[in-house]
Amino acid sequence: MTTTAAVGGKRKRVSSGLYVSQKVYVKSRNGNATKIVREHYLRSDIPCCSRICENCNDFYKPGPNGQIPNPILSESPLDLKSLNIGKHYILVDTNIVLNAIDILENDKVLYDVIIPQTVLNEVRNQSYPIYLRLRTLTKNEDKRFVVFYNEFNGETYIPRKHGEIINDYNDRLIRETAKYYNNHLSEYNIKTILLTSDKANKELAQRENILSFTLNEYIDLLPNSIELKDMLPSTENFDKSINEIKYSEYYSSARLMGGIKNGSLYQGNITISSYNFLEGNVNVNNLPKPLLILGRENLNRAFNGDQVVVELLPKNKWKKPSSQIIDEETINKNELGDNDEDEVLISDKERRLLTQEAIKEQGKDNDDENKIMPTGRVVGIIKRSWRLYVGQLSPNSINKDTDLISNAPRNVFVILMDKSLPKIRIRTRRANDLIGKRIVVAIDSWNSNSKFPSGHFVRTLGEIEDKDAEQEALLLEHDVEYRPFSKNVLSCLPKEGHDWKVPENLDNGDIQLKKRRDLRDRLICSIDPPGCVDIDDALHARKLPNGNYEVGVHIADVTHFVKAGTPLDQEGASRGTSVYLVDKRIDMLPMLLGTDLCSLKPYVDRFAFSVLWEMDEDANIINVEYFKSIIKSREAFAYEEAQIRIDDEKKQDDLTKGMRILLKLSKKLKRQRLANGALNLASPEVKVHTDSETSDPNEVEIKKLLDTNSLVEEFMLCANISVARKIYDSFPQVAMLRRHGEPPATNFELLNDMLRLKKGLSISTESSKSLADSLDRCIDSNDPYFNTLIRIMATRCMLAAEYFASGNFSYAEFKHYGLAVDIYTHFTSPIRRYCDIVAHRQLAAAIDYEPLHEIHMDKSKMDLVVKNINKRHRNAQFAGRASIEYYVGQVMKNNQSDQEGYIIKVFSNGIVVLVPKYGVESLIKLEVLGDVNSSSFDESNYSLTFVDKSGNKRTVSVFDKVNVSIESVLDDFTGKRKVQLYLK
Repeated sequence: MTTTAAVGGKRKRVSSGLYVSQKVYVKSRNGNATKIVREHYLRSDIPCCSRICENCNDFYKPGPNGQIPNPILSESPLDLKSLNIGKHYILVDTNIVLNAIDILENDKVLYDVIIPQTVLNEVRNQSYPIYLRLRTLTKNEDKRFVVFYNEFNGETYIPRKHGEIINDYNDRLIRETAKYYNNHLSEYNIKTILLTSDKANKELAQRENILSFTLNEYIDLLPNSIELKDMLPSTENFDKSINEIKYSEYYSSARLMGGIKNGSLYQGNITISSYNFLEGNVNVNNLPKPLLILGRENLNRAFNGDQVVVELLPKNKWKKPSSQIIDEETINKNELGDNDEDEVLISDKERRLLTQEAIKEQGKDNDDENKIMPTGRVVGIIKRSWRLYVGQLSPNSINKDTDLISNAPRNVFVILMDKSLPKIRIRTRRANDLIGKRIVVAIDSWNSNSKFPSGHFVRTLGEIEDKDAEQEALLLEHDVEYRPFSKNVLSCLPKEGHDWKVPENLDNGDIQLKKRRDLRDRLICSIDPPGCVDIDDALHARKLPNGNYEVGVHIADVTHFVKAGTPLDQEGASRGTSVYLVDKRIDMLPMLLGTDLCSLKPYVDRFAFSVLWEMDEDANIINVEYFKSIIKSREAFAYEEAQIRIDDEKKQDDLTKGMRILLKLSKKLKRQRLANGALNLASPEVKVHTDSETSDPNEVEIKKLLDTNSLVEEFMLCANISVARKIYDSFPQVAMLRRHGEPPATNFELLNDMLRLKKGLSISTESSKSLADSLDRCIDSNDPYFNTLIRIMATRCMLAAEYFASGNFSYAEFKHYGLAVDIYTHFTSPIRRYCDIVAHRQLAAAIDYEPLHEIHMDKSKMDLVVKNINKRHRNAQFAGRASIEYYVGQVMKNNQSDQEGYIIKVFSNGIVVLVPKYGVESLIKLEVLGDVNSSSFDESNYSLTFVDKSGNKRTVSVFDKVNVSIESVLDDFTGKRKVQLYLK
């Protein structure tokens, strides 16, 4: 057992303006005491960040580029006549930031805000996404949010008292900062107001003569308070009389941690079914199958994506997943509506639905024990996944006879665009104005006596179905950062702008420039999708005198412009990746870099990071080199252009010959990969064509994959593998890598059962090689698309690939299952992925080009980076798919199309059909198919029998090819336009 106790402290001056505070600790382990002295340096020259302060004037002198270092507090802040407050700055505590970040970001509310270092640290520890939003605010020169380093200022730092809990100590540090500002700026007649939602902290502040308000109280003093009231966190907004349900209280932190440690409780992220909002599952490392969570009470207020703690239910309560589609729209149909007093009645219908299904299941012979899953209930939330959500006000929330003529605040419900999420209760005075609008809301809490979470209104996007509003909604729904780059970020770009060029004189005294290898004599080209302007990569190949081949992959040298630790780098790390939508690209880095200075455009000199192999005739790597280079691409080809040139036998120039070498070697590399067990999976790939002037969608087509697509892919994979080995050898604890875990065999049980029953086929999961071989055998001689369909469905059974720092896993766990390689990273797209930027910096350090910045050598900081980029990468993928879905809906808005589709899921009250032509899948509910009362569901055969609209009895099963009519309809419940299918 180890114990540590602080036994004293003292402060001494060590130089002019610099003090050191010593903390003495005694650390005891097994009776042996060790004295530890920690020094905490304090300064007397930390500026207050106010432009009006003459004592801190030196800080605000413009630098060499004419810019003031940071946003600073105004010399003429808001002057409030109310309560004779006068001119003042705002100082916020941690809870204000955590609970009201939306109000802080609003352009109409708070200006000249002081963020104590104590608050910044607490926010970072409790919510990294909110910390990033707060950091963005501190770069906003118009809002003027400043960070004051109170814990390093000799006048504001105070030692912790013996036995003082950390929250009380932090509150005391914050109050000390408020007192400092009041004294420091007293001669300028500027006060400092402490905003806090902690009652005790407010009372103590008032006793210490600090002007202090809650956020609600302060907003009451502002001239536009009525409008701002709607944006208050619901903790300050709602009455406490709601009593709709009684959820189980969460276990205490001690009980949760103890249960996880002794194995009686399980921890993981919960995923709510997109077809049944009353069903979720949690993947747990120690169990062969995911834990199934059924019913509102067992879900116990868990949100999709929350990190939860689950308690296993007794084995006699284990069940199969629900075979029924259940959403709030179904439950609410023919019910009383969304008024507060009616909500409690809806649970009766839920219970009836679930009970009826359970009775049906009990009547069957239980011959499929493999479908039984362990069930559990949520007993605690480790971390919420809450973010900003987009939806519409429920029309049933408004009593049109009374509410539309009243501005009195009332509780209403917001139906979110994501049907797997519950409605959110907000309080607003503007219900009349918000009907028919696409609005943004935030969640504040979910009390155990409330059937729904409580939140607050953030802002309006526009009318439902307005193109701009729906596009912004899509980005917000997938948490994509799309705001313009700040001045602080843009100031990091080269001053020459578009006129920047590679220096003509390579021997100009620049040591790093001398280290670059000049490859402008190589016949290099790029091959990308049509219209690509952010060209990350280029290639070349030539035959060597010894009969082998020189093959080069050249990647845009983004890190030459994006230096570690700069605002530009921090913004790239925060965004994580570029996001590609149908009609636009949301850049990770400013356009000047992405589409100009870094882009490997043809006919101009560019800095690159090169990987150069010597390969033999069989594409075996004989030697590999890594170096920074200068290149000049000869051409920028689209895939089809490159394919045509390679196939044209009349073309015998050296550039074309080099491309033919690349194609030949790429085919051999692919054969080697597939022989090693690499998977050839699939996903629906479509392209939406838009009008060049209006950007309106007008056509959808399936993407054509050519040999040149594979050519580029193979050499990018090869470069990523080579770089991964090099950076891991040099940085075994912090190398930026990417892994893909082996999926549990249980993930394929359902697909295998369907295949065996319907097609007499099966998928082997013993290894990636056996899986790849078995997928090759899944062929229907009468249907060439069937194999692609099975690959699409198999992809959904896989685990997601993830970025990681190498020190977090053993080498055996580095394996990328899908590629069948032992180590892998992303190096080849630094313009659009932050992982690649880190890999570039690590590779540069590994070849002694330049030292590695400390932020990439700190394991804890690397963990934060990989966590964020994993999230951003997933969000970007979902946003891209949602954009295609939205535009397909727009294409079909004024058109009706008949297409072939495939049934991929069968429920007791509906089916899911995939349409390859448009790459979309859609749910067809039983009421759309035909007569609900005549239906019969055969779960063991994955089939549904019903009487269709024409009066004919019909049976459909999984894998059936069906003809469907496709239309675009507006979902009345969510206000979201969707593709609706009808069986023909």
